[in-house]
Amino acid sequence: MKKLLFLLMFALGTGAAQAQVKFETKSTDAVREMAIKQGKLVFIDLYASWCPPCRMMERQVFSRKDVGEFMDQRFVAAKYDTDKTTGRELMKRYGRDAIPLYLVFDTRGELLGRIQGAADAETFMDNLRTIIARQKPHKQQP
Repeated sequence: MKKLLFLLMFALGTGAAQAQVKFETKSTDAVREMAIKQGKLVFIDLYASWCPPCRMMERQVFSRKDVGEFMDQRFVAAKYDTDKTTGRELMKRYGRDAIPLYLVFDTRGELLGRIQGAADAETFMDNLRTIIARQKPHKQQP
């Protein structure tokens, strides 16, 4: 009986973990390659471990099932700590010295939009929808 209960708890825990936004920690080039292969956009979360709004987004937005499903359908998501090299470089290039900062790129590396600061889940997804809607269609190569 204990074994069955453990398996049930494990299965439920696994399902809950899958509902969250899945963030890659690979290089930006590897994330871009993944996006190309999957036909998705690139989403980058620039954060810091000491940042209260960043932690709030992690707990209240990125942990939600609906946000996880929304993100997984449209993006290869990555997160980089602004106190480390990659995050610091991205912040210098695209940031305005305030985190959290969310960047959306197409697979060619063109910045499509940015979201500055924390927001509730609905506002956050609406902001992403606005960025996606502004995306210009690419001309097909013959």
